[in-house]
Amino acid sequence: MSDASSFRLGDLQLRIMRVLWRCGPLGVAEVRERLDGDDLAYTTVATMLRKMEDRGLVGHETLDRRFIYHAAVDERDVTRSMADDLVDRLFEGSLAQAVSHLLQTREVDEDELAELERLIRKRKSKTAHK
Repeated sequence: MSDASSFRLGDLQLRIMRVLWRCGPLGVAEVRERLDGDDLAYTTVATMLRKMEDRGLVGHETLDRRFIYHAAVDERDVTRSMADDLVDRLFEGSLAQAVSHLLQTREVDEDELAELERLIRKRKSKTAHK
């Protein structure tokens, strides 16, 4: 899965991936039970898992005639790909514009601001040593 566009996930796909990342290998019924917020049909979850397997996002093993699905892609790779895609498409690749937008439109407490400042100092330090 080297193509970054492969990691464009819809809401349900991302929620399913989070369940598998958090819980490890599960059957369809167990994935369905752990999806927060929706009472989705078993067949909906099973169909989505099959589609995700076709894309290489998940894989499965057979245990007692049941498919046990597991994540086939790393959470960090998906997060990076989706975040990069968002910055590229909405902010024309400008991280500064993306951060500025978030700071203007979201509630940000002192702890979060301090963490952002710490991350910027750390990145500046890394860049200065190159």
